[in-house]
Amino acid sequence: MGQRPDVVVRRAEPGDAPALHTTMASAAVYPGLMQVPYPSVGEWRERLENPPEGFWLLVACHGDQHGEVVGNIGLGTTSRPRVRHVGSLGMAVREDWQRRGVGTVLVEAAVGLADDWLQLTRIELEVFADNAAAIALYRTFDFEVEGTKRGAVFRGGVYHDTLVMARTHPRLAAELAQRDAPPA
Repeated sequence: MGQRPDVVVRRAEPGDAPALHTTMASAAVYPGLMQVPYPSVGEWRERLENPPEGFWLLVACHGDQHGEVVGNIGLGTTSRPRVRHVGSLGMAVREDWQRRGVGTVLVEAAVGLADDWLQLTRIELEVFADNAAAIALYRTFDFEVEGTKRGAVFRGGVYHDTLVMARTHPRLAAELAQRDAPPA
């Protein structure tokens, strides 16, 4: 879809903590995230050394798998039996790499992981309603808006709306469409 030969995706490692800190602490990046600003390198190192069960953090590296980290995407799952098939997504791209295809490469990798390895049939995410670029990106991967959460996130002293978006695996989407079709 949007492969960039100069960007490689791999699983994050503890040594990536400083790069993740740089991205997530950027005044141009953190307003688009659901996290609070000013994360420490130590917090990132702890997250990477002791990730929660069912959580995959992937990083996009420029050049090769040892190149500089220019973005990241997290895919989380749960052990709750009735929703084990659902994953949740969150992403950040370094300011100087935004709108250069890194987000596309990261979402493609996360969707591939979900579809081909984790047996997930649904991926959910929440995005600020005013983040048109991210919404357009997610739509290219068949994410659909399922609802609006009014005043859901406090950012910069103001409450902002978010959109709940989800993507259903194509096989499940076909099954649901057939099930929901009117009788012949």
